[in-house]
Amino acid sequence: MFFFFAGGVEQQVRQVLKSGAGRCIACRSPADLVDYEKVLKLFFVPVWRWPGKEPLMHCNNCKLFFPQNYALPPPREDSTAEELPRCRVCDRRVEAEFSFCPYCGSAM
Repeated sequence: MFFFFAGGVEQQVRQVLKSGAGRCIACRSPADLVDYEKVLKLFFVPVWRWPGKEPLMHCNNCKLFFPQNYALPPPREDSTAEELPRCRVCDRRVEAEFSFCPYCGSAM
């Protein structure tokens, strides 16, 4: 007998507590302080939800969740270059709406 299991636990944003509270530790894009929940999925269907313990930072660009104490300072208001995310491969600044880096072609 063979049993195939497709599912797992993932985190989802439940509520944004403070928009632009810091910067992402991976891509340096603006990150929000969020209240989150964990979701158990079986065959890609949500089965069970439960709240997270404490608020986390969430990057809207790379979808990373990370602790609040690891967040970089929020971007400065006077500099537009600081707000642009960086490519993970070539480390060049790329417009936020791009899905792929125009310089090296890697996924954002």
